[in-house]
Amino acid sequence: MIQYVIINGPNLNLLGDREPGVYGNKTLKEIEKIINFHFQAECKIDFYQSNHEGEIIDFLHMTSNVYNGIVFNPGAFMSYSYAIRDAIASISIPVIEVHMSNIFNRDSFRQQSVIAPVTKGFISGLGERSYILGIESLLLQNKLGSKVE
Repeated sequence: MIQYVIINGPNLNLLGDREPGVYGNKTLKEIEKIINFHFQAECKIDFYQSNHEGEIIDFLHMTSNVYNGIVFNPGAFMSYSYAIRDAIASISIPVIEVHMSNIFNRDSFRQQSVIAPVTKGFISGLGERSYILGIESLLLQNKLGSKVE
């Protein structure tokens, strides 16, 4: 069975309490349940969250032998973590960067990703649906093979 992982970066463990006007009222666990229910017949999805850059890098390093793709919400790391960018560039599986909020409607420092140039795609502003669309794009890529770039 196809297996994906959703990686969440810093402060996303606080979803449900953290800025509900921006991120909604659902907790990360509730979002994970919605995603698992949505894809239960198509693929297996694991979840990983860390507030620590090095832990995310170590996790990215081990993904190539385990997963078919990654949906990654780097949170604030998207703006400055060249180390995470380099970790993504060094692995051989596709990564889709996602953000729940529309980063272009927010502070200027949140409007540029140093990670996006080494990912297969970027989705922003659709709440938990950003994750669902990320998985759907990986599934489509898997079905079509290398025809999706």
